[in-house]
Amino acid sequence: MPRIPPPPAAATPPRPRRAAARQRSLNPRVLQEVALQHFLEVAHAGSITQAAARLGVAPSAVSRQVARLERELDTLLFERRARGVVLNSAGEMLAAHARRAWLDIERVAEDILALRGLRKDQVRVAATEGFAYEFLPSLVAQYQSRNPHVSFLLQMCVQAEVVRRVREGEADIGVTVNLTSERDLNVELRHPSPVLAVVAAGHPLAGRRQVSLAQVVAYPLAMPSASSTLRRLLDVGFSRQGLAYDTRFSSDHLFPLVAYVAETQAVTFCGELALRQHLRHGSVVAVPLRDREMTERHFEVQTLAGRHLPDSARAFIDHLRQQLEQARG
Repeated sequence: MPRIPPPPAAATPPRPRRAAARQRSLNPRVLQEVALQHFLEVAHAGSITQAAARLGVAPSAVSRQVARLERELDTLLFERRARGVVLNSAGEMLAAHARRAWLDIERVAEDILALRGLRKDQVRVAATEGFAYEFLPSLVAQYQSRNPHVSFLLQMCVQAEVVRRVREGEADIGVTVNLTSERDLNVELRHPSPVLAVVAAGHPLAGRRQVSLAQVVAYPLAMPSASSTLRRLLDVGFSRQGLAYDTRFSSDHLFPLVAYVAETQAVTFCGELALRQHLRHGSVVAVPLRDREMTERHFEVQTLAGRHLPDSARAFIDHLRQQLEQARG
């Protein structure tokens, strides 16, 4: 008897196509995958090509991952420019979230390793030169005398780089001077850091209680580099008062400036915390400046907003605060 073939299977009804993008639901897994890593690298490098080189993949692969993120989130994340890309407002929000998320994951992983005895606690500090040379090493040594299991990585850089490293998670703590508030950062500790005129012990201005910028420009100056916040602040002060000055020596580091004025009649500028070692040695004298612009700087200890700091980093900030309060008291 001939076999009767089974009836054909009913055709699967076509699935309705997704509605407009605005009705799609976000796939949260996309925020935990390689796309996010590629996105952060592009945000850091400002270029898809450079990000691809750092990641060791083809630029097309990075472009696909960024496009996937933008498709899933239904928004653009970068502004495309002739020489690369920059984050737009949505991209800034996602980058801030992603950095905090990665740092929290990293912290938990390190805590687990520490429980197993496989890693010591490490605190990463980024600081400007004046604080990196003596002020911070001394505080770290004091802290480690009671916490020998904690190691430190001290990174010396300019003010803008301190901010970037804290914001992007390359440093746990930033120690710097600042003129304005910074987005995405918490200020853990802040107090005035006025600019002082620094002269040799035998300089004609050394015995003054205060001096003005108008008095200082009667002498040759040793000036910080044009890229520093201190130089920009000084230039604003000189410009507002119409003061011309004679730069005899300049450097992008503080210590050469101080060493130079110690041997000459020149004047340089600095804050008190960064100058303590030289003042103790007696080779130079610091005289307060009475000009309003010179009192607007502040010493700051900065951390990334919304981040859960490792316990050792939080404890070091507390130690720093206590030492400064004792010094002021």
